[in-house]
Amino acid sequence: MPFEISTEETFAAAHLISGYEGDCSRLHGHNWRVRATVRAEKSSALGLTFDFRKLRTLLREVLSAVDHTMLNDLAPFKDLNPTAETIAEWCHGELSRRIDEAGVSVSRVEVWESDRSCAAFTKE
Repeated sequence: MPFEISTEETFAAAHLISGYEGDCSRLHGHNWRVRATVRAEKSSALGLTFDFRKLRTLLREVLSAVDHTMLNDLAPFKDLNPTAETIAEWCHGELSRRIDEAGVSVSRVEVWESDRSCAAFTKE
């Protein structure tokens, strides 16, 4: 059975959802919360799936590209609405490119735009 560990970080950014009928079509911001989960089939000799500090550092590095920005102006979201779903998929890809330990992979990224609303991306 595989092991998983998760960590969370936050960032602040504005966006709007083009084509949406409602308030979200207007410029607004969120204090986003992101949870990244990595998986490994077995733990290391130390009993670790992946170092929490390393995962947190990598997640912070990814989120620094979007923190205090207008998401719609950034390359990943120029032609794609920056929804919680697309942000989760983007974070998953960026984090996956940075994890270089054999047998360890990003299993899930969750993005909250509020305390009650979350989207997740899992690559299968």
